[in-house]
Order: sequence, then C-alpha cells, then structure tokens
Amino acid sequence: MNLTKSINQLLNDYCKLRDRQYAVYDKCAKINGLTINELFVLDILWFSNNGETQKTISERMSVNKQTINSIINKLEKQKFVKFIEVEKDKRNKLVCLTDSGKEYAKDIIPPAAKADNLAMAELGLTKAQELVKLTTEFTENMEKYFKSIKEK
Repeated sequence: MNLTKSINQLLNDYCKLRDRQYAVYDKCAKINGLTINELFVLDILWFSNNGETQKTISERMSVNKQTINSIINKLEKQKFVKFIEVEKDKRNKLVCLTDSGKEYAKDIIPPAAKADNLAMAELGLTKAQELVKLTTEFTENMEKYFKSIKEK
C-alpha cells in the first residue's frame, strides 16, 4: 500500500471516529431536549467561574456569533442565564448561569463531564497526554493547510 493510500485510509478512519464522538455528544444533547451547540454552551458556562463573553464562547466553539447569540437569547428567555457588565469594558457583558440555570444544568453537565473524564482516565495518563499532543498537532496542521483554501 502506498503512502498516499495509507494516509487517506487513516484520515477516513479518524473522521469516522470524530463523527462517532460528535454523535455521542449529540445524543446526550437530544435526550436532554437540547441541540449539541446548546449543550456545549451550557458546558462552558457551567465550568466558568465568572462567566464568559459571547465572543469567547463563539471562538471556543468555532461557531458564528449569531448562533451563540441565538442560544444565549433562548437561555435568557428561560431565565437560565443573566448578563453582567464587564467593569473595564461596558460594551462587553459576561454571560453567567442563574441559580435556576445551575439547577437546570446540574443533571446534564456534571454527568456528561463525568463520562468524558472516565473515558479519558481509562486511557491512562500517558496515553491521554499523547492523545492531546497528537490531536493538537493534527489540528494545527489542519489550520495551516486549510488557510490556503480560497473562498469562491
């Protein structure tokens, strides 16, 4: 088997695994009446000590600001999030879970985080570190080579 064919097969295998991981999160979201992006926003806010800006959430998830704004507006209507002004920059507001948002998320996010942690821990520290290292390298390579793709 030549190198190109081997690389193509490995990439295909990797993409299938990535899709399976995404499907796990999607299923978790759906059984809780959420979209996957809503699940991820709740996760980010759950683990945030002081809240996050919509821009930070958007960048972390690699999702456009309009999508994040729509999710945050929905959560605000449900009284699950509130906005807090940033002292240094009044234009930016931090999004934080309200007490009712924490109550809502407590049966969703901690069990999902525990499952994630158990899955990673089962690899052991050395393999988990290698997984993160290799995934980081692969992601950085993707970012580098995808920059050359021109918009049409």
